[in-house]
Amino acid sequence: MAYRLVTLVGGIVFVAVLYGLIWLLARWFLRNHGVVESLNDRATNLATWTFSGVCIGLAFAVFGAFVLGPWAFYRTLRAHHVPVSDGAAVWWGLGIVLVALGLTASGFALFLWIIGVL
Repeated sequence: MAYRLVTLVGGIVFVAVLYGLIWLLARWFLRNHGVVESLNDRATNLATWTFSGVCIGLAFAVFGAFVLGPWAFYRTLRAHHVPVSDGAAVWWGLGIVLVALGLTASGFALFLWIIGVL
């Protein structure tokens, strides 16, 4: 029973880590593309929609996270009028999703290995 509780709490922590990574990468992306006005608000909006796309994509099929996450990133960038081409926005969105999911999955696998589940 203790392993289940520790795994559940660890899973919740890693969901927060995933959102945090997406937020940091979105903020970095916006700052490097000249967005300075309301940077934290825009990064939060961009990260929230990208995170939502990733979560919905993961719920339907793992592959969906790599479609809906970048799509949500692209649509949110268009709504904020960030001066980036459509192709670059999609590729940046895919890169952010890949990096955030890769780091989070690796960390969670390490966490599970440390507590003896894997």
